[in-house]
Amino acid sequence: MKNTIAILLLIISPVMFFAQQNGVEINGWTNVNTFKCTNINFKNSPTIYSFTGNQLPNLQLQVNDFDCKNRMMTADFRKTLHSDKYPVLTIKFLNFTKTGANRFSANVEVKMMTVTRKYNIEFSEYKNSLVGNKRLKFSDFNIVPPKKMGGMVYVKDELDLLFSLAIKD
Repeated sequence: MKNTIAILLLIISPVMFFAQQNGVEINGWTNVNTFKCTNINFKNSPTIYSFTGNQLPNLQLQVNDFDCKNRMMTADFRKTLHSDKYPVLTIKFLNFTKTGANRFSANVEVKMMTVTRKYNIEFSEYKNSLVGNKRLKFSDFNIVPPKKMGGMVYVKDELDLLFSLAIKD
């Protein structure tokens, strides 16, 4: 029962959070808490995306534009992603296919620092936005999750990448 509720929340929460707007959010967990880092400039972007033809989106996100609503957590997030050396996180759509009513599938290339990984991501259309999420791992990108207080507080390897793209009617 708990697993069913958790799965429903993973599906529903991005849809409700990102309705009718652009947004990229990275959610993660420590052994004592959770964190959510949102790309503020992308969220405020008025860009409307098109998924027809050969012009699929290629998102260039500044790592320093992510805000975790906690100064220390934001600084740790940026340090972990080496924002001084690698200021851009890229999400590039390689292909995009309709799979059902208001359902889509995309092959997406995510680049963090020097590592690029491809993922299949399912999307739903909701109030003029395409909403999707994918569970990634720090280790997918050769990143060691940070530890604090001599390892007493540590970040878990898994991250949820949630995003919403405003689309044309």
